[in-house]
Amino acid sequence: MLVYTIKELCRTCYTCVRECPARAIRIVGGQAEVITEKCIACGNCTKVCSQGAKVFVNTVDLVRKVIARPGKKAAIVAPSFPAEFHDVPDHRKVVGMIRSLGFDYVSEVSFGADLVAHRYRNLISEAGTKNYISSDCPAIVSFIRYYHPDLTPELIPVVSPMLAMARVMRKKYGDDLSVVFIGPCVAKKAETAEVDAAITFIELREMLGQSGISQDSSVSTEFDPPLGGRGAIFPVTRGLLQTAGVNDDAITGNIIAAEGRIGFQEAIKEYEQGMIGGQHLELLCCEGCIMGPGMSKGGKQYNRRAQVSSYAQKKMSELDMEEWRRNLELYDRLDLSVYYRPEDKRQLIPPDDDEEVRQVLASMGKLTDKDHLNCGACGYDTCYDHAIAIIKGLAEEEMCLPYTIEKLHKSVQDLALSNAKLTTMQNALKQSEKLAHMGQLSAGIAHELNNPLGVVIMYSNILLDEAKPEDPVREDLQLIVEQAARCKKIVGGLLNFARKNQVNHQFIDIRKLTESSIAGVVFPDNVKAVIEDRTTSPDASIDSEQMTQVLTNLFRNAIDAMPDGGTLTVTLEDTPSDVLFIISDTGTGIREEDKPKIFEPFFTTKGIGRGTGLGLATTYGIVKMHKGQITVESNSDPAKGPTGTTFRIILPRRPE
Repeated sequence: MLVYTIKELCRTCYTCVRECPARAIRIVGGQAEVITEKCIACGNCTKVCSQGAKVFVNTVDLVRKVIARPGKKAAIVAPSFPAEFHDVPDHRKVVGMIRSLGFDYVSEVSFGADLVAHRYRNLISEAGTKNYISSDCPAIVSFIRYYHPDLTPELIPVVSPMLAMARVMRKKYGDDLSVVFIGPCVAKKAETAEVDAAITFIELREMLGQSGISQDSSVSTEFDPPLGGRGAIFPVTRGLLQTAGVNDDAITGNIIAAEGRIGFQEAIKEYEQGMIGGQHLELLCCEGCIMGPGMSKGGKQYNRRAQVSSYAQKKMSELDMEEWRRNLELYDRLDLSVYYRPEDKRQLIPPDDDEEVRQVLASMGKLTDKDHLNCGACGYDTCYDHAIAIIKGLAEEEMCLPYTIEKLHKSVQDLALSNAKLTTMQNALKQSEKLAHMGQLSAGIAHELNNPLGVVIMYSNILLDEAKPEDPVREDLQLIVEQAARCKKIVGGLLNFARKNQVNHQFIDIRKLTESSIAGVVFPDNVKAVIEDRTTSPDASIDSEQMTQVLTNLFRNAIDAMPDGGTLTVTLEDTPSDVLFIISDTGTGIREEDKPKIFEPFFTTKGIGRGTGLGLATTYGIVKMHKGQITVESNSDPAKGPTGTTFRIILPRRPE
């Protein structure tokens, strides 16, 4: 496992998914995991992860163990080092610092690049109709072996410059030589066992810092021979072609160079489809090795290219060409051949699974081609690719940003609706609590008034009976009897509101109850009463007398609210467990500020002497005694629509 995720740092950005050419990133629970067996160790994910959650294995400790071994140790340095150590004016200082770590020899991989380029040139010139794909980039080699296995035989059968230089060093200094590669590439760490260890330039700087080695504290030394030549430009785009002296002219040449995550993949696809037949491919996974994941962060591509070019120019002007040619001829006899074995790691989706893909797309709201935005926010180029990744277990539906945003909007709307319902319920609970307190107070008042009121009623009636018809006090006694009876009625209303009376449950037909209630009320000529029966079973166990009082109170209030006439509609509905009375009028409505108070005792909007304010309070009490609910909707503003009021009563069909 060369590349892995620090889960604590991983954020839901999907940048690594987008940048991984091998699709070796799996999203689980919103976090990105590297699929080790699919990873080509290109290191793209480590470069683009702004949170530092994607990291490659640190091999500094391994290198220290190699240095501590008995015997000779050599460091071979990738030709991209001038781009890394741009802050060191003389390359000899870089060599001296590396040597100070404990290496006996420090050599350039650029000589290995010279050897590889020479083999490339010979193979390409002798290829005839056969086409080749460059094999110097280990990430490219792995990508082709894993995901385009049919193209594996077309990889040039030549080792990479690193491996070529390792063989050169062991040829020169002995087979027991320990070799450490230093360069910009993560994939080099697992390329071959012929190199004892490989570290990146980032890790090299770490080692130098830990050892307290700086350019000021080290002695300038030159690279150990054999010295490289034009291989110094190997790490830049088309560097291989220039090193090999191969004709890459757009008109007369037959070489196509491609670099970067998108470029090399497109070149391979078109090559595989025969769209660029007769052409050789030079491919780099990065934008040149100078932009590898092992380079320090923040460097600019063209500045680094200029650093490498400047070093190469100076090097070529100082190089002993005769010695270089002798070394090239000497080591050109080395075996630099290699065999690449295909290892198919593709997860192919059979054509029969197109229906499954469509189902996944539909689950994300992508029902037509117009719904396929292909925005790439999920990390996949198309919505179809994203759906396939979901089927393969590599992705999640929530990765689709438009789908997630729509889902979020719906959740916000649902939450707003739930919040509105909750607010309504809270207000209803507050009102119920308020009425409950008033009920307790009313019950206490009614209980205390009942006894003295009974005495007043009894003795006033006795006095009235005993008074002679011509007695002048008879009218006063009559008034006392009437007002005492009115007080008794008010106390009775308070008891009903306080729910202190008992409910006499009987199975009755609610339609007949409604009809008899309407018949018991005198309707003006300009008010029409309508019954709409929508019940499937009109029978319910309720107190007929009390519910008649409820309906009568509501009917009279509705009549009073329609002084200019209108329609009273009583709609009867039911469910298996409940019966519903919906009483609607086309009257003047209830003002918003009055709605919270309509069920309170003694609250009335009628004139003085026209109402006691106990009708709706009694209605509320009776409904609650039946374990039911009563709600009201009303509009008193003609600008907002038709005015009127609707009371909705829900009663259990059977008592608990």
